[in-house]
Amino acid sequence: MDSSRSHHRFSNLLCLFVLLFSNLLTFLLFSSSSSSCPPCPSSTTTTTVAACATTAASASSSNADASLPAEFVAFTSAQPLPFGHNPNMDSAEIHPPAGLACPLFPDDLAAFMSYPVNGSCPDDEPLAQRLLLRGCEPLPRRRCRPAAPPDPASPLPHPAALWSLPPDRSIHWSAYSCKSFRCLVDRKRSPSFDDCKDCFDILDGSRERLRWVAPSDNPLDFSIDEVLRAADPVGSVRIGLDIGGGSGTFAVRMRERNVTIVSTTMNLNGPFSSFMAARGVVPLYLSVSQRLPFFDNTLDLVHSMHVLSNWIPTTLLHFILFDIYRVLRPGGLFWLDHFFFVEPQMGEYVPVIDRVGFKKLRWEVGRKLDRGLELREMYISALLQKPLKNSW
Repeated sequence: MDSSRSHHRFSNLLCLFVLLFSNLLTFLLFSSSSSSCPPCPSSTTTTTVAACATTAASASSSNADASLPAEFVAFTSAQPLPFGHNPNMDSAEIHPPAGLACPLFPDDLAAFMSYPVNGSCPDDEPLAQRLLLRGCEPLPRRRCRPAAPPDPASPLPHPAALWSLPPDRSIHWSAYSCKSFRCLVDRKRSPSFDDCKDCFDILDGSRERLRWVAPSDNPLDFSIDEVLRAADPVGSVRIGLDIGGGSGTFAVRMRERNVTIVSTTMNLNGPFSSFMAARGVVPLYLSVSQRLPFFDNTLDLVHSMHVLSNWIPTTLLHFILFDIYRVLRPGGLFWLDHFFFVEPQMGEYVPVIDRVGFKKLRWEVGRKLDRGLELREMYISALLQKPLKNSW
């Protein structure tokens, strides 16, 4: 009987041993097949663990890269610096940037990054702008030559360039419904909608020619000269930014007053960037979502007309306003020009603006009446100042 019990205990121990051994073997086999790292030695060091982690991350990255266009991977992959570790960067490699959202649109990204290296780029301005506006910003760099007019005219000299239509052959027109500047000027009479549809008419007597300089009884319409006089001291506005600069008229008017303005613009069914450059002012191809490419506390003035309005998600708008505050120098001015919203949104937007910390030099609220009172459409025009002292 004792022998029987001993045999039974031995059988149980044997079963337990086999079970444990099979589990351990399964674990080891799984670990070796799912990891690109060799088994760590018993005296594992921090360096060994870090190497394991780096190898695993590289394998994961390689798997992700396999679904991305080859030229996108070639540009965005970490690239070793020729002279090794750079103390300014605290790194031995550089990571060229592209917008976080680029891989979210694989078909468009593949089309954008498909071209013969050292050859001609596709004629794809609408595709590139669509990617950018959806968050693929900055767009990845390409190794190809962009589409261009075959026989462009030389730019006009100053001051003639400021208020002249450039020759049609200066523009590559394929992306736009209009194929001439006369068409762009005339579309202000068209019932169809186009962004800034009267902006290209800069001839004598046009609305664009009078903007920001003509006297107005509407308190929402600030003039450039009024704003410049509000600077403390007068004459301290020298450089600035226009967000959504249209065809460049604000920058041109400021240039006439010895103020240098860089303007952001998109080419929404019109060659806004090229037209602005032809007038001799600087276009910056940048959406409102992108962090402003200026250092902290550097600009005297930031202006925006119509672009900052209720089409922008409120949280994003909050970030944008703080970015404007960031780039303005202490004492700098933010001219919020005709911020559009509907009346029930007043309680939403005013606190967002107030929380940033600007001082209100001028604040006007009025109704937008061109489409009828029943729509309850509103504007805010404001001249705001970053505090001169204790702005941080």
